[in-house]
Amino acid sequence: MTLQDLRVDIYADGADIAAMKKRYEEGYVKGFTTNPTLMRKAGVSDYLKFAGEAVKAIPDLPVSFEVFSDDFDTMEREAKVLSSLGKNVFVKIPVTNTKGESSVELVRRLSEQGIQLNVTAVFTIPQVRRIVDALVAGQSNIVSIFAGRVSNAGVDPEPVMREAAEICHAKAGTRLLWASTRELFNIIQADRTGTDIITVTDGLLSQLDTLGKDLEQYSRETVEMFYRDAQALGFHII
Repeated sequence: MTLQDLRVDIYADGADIAAMKKRYEEGYVKGFTTNPTLMRKAGVSDYLKFAGEAVKAIPDLPVSFEVFSDDFDTMEREAKVLSSLGKNVFVKIPVTNTKGESSVELVRRLSEQGIQLNVTAVFTIPQVRRIVDALVAGQSNIVSIFAGRVSNAGVDPEPVMREAAEICHAKAGTRLLWASTRELFNIIQADRTGTDIITVTDGLLSQLDTLGKDLEQYSRETVEMFYRDAQALGFHII
């Protein structure tokens, strides 16, 4: 399978404005997401300045920004500020706070106010059902399941994503996102499970040219790499 064969939309996941601009200009990325951890790694020091620059650089594709607080009243105020940055902004709301309290009522209130949401850190089908039930039909919203972390827990994410896709698609405007991507094969998995979106880090995006690559050729290139590195070491066995 090649990039052109995919039905799933690829979103770039990161917090480096230069890298985001580059992917936007390349044309195949359909949206962008970020989170506090990525912003910390990228050295972002002023959140609203960063968000404003991102919306200016990417005015016509979805961009998701996450709330920072842990109480729902403050989250609601933060969501309104972030949403006001642009019509293409989706506000990321965690499915629970750090106390394990569900954010579903906040999701309901924000959705009723017309704010585009990306409900994040979702892991289970019951969470998906509660979220989708709270969303207003016909509005653009995203449900982000951390499929990579589900896999890390020893659970096959594909059945989870298939069932979640059915639930999401029953509510007009709601799209399902495969998050915490670990390898390029996850793109194939997302595509075949009916997932609408997959977030991919810049490091993985730079490897997209290997998608659909001839495996015999790939095998030879790998051996050539080992040989070059062995020569560079200058070691001898005999």
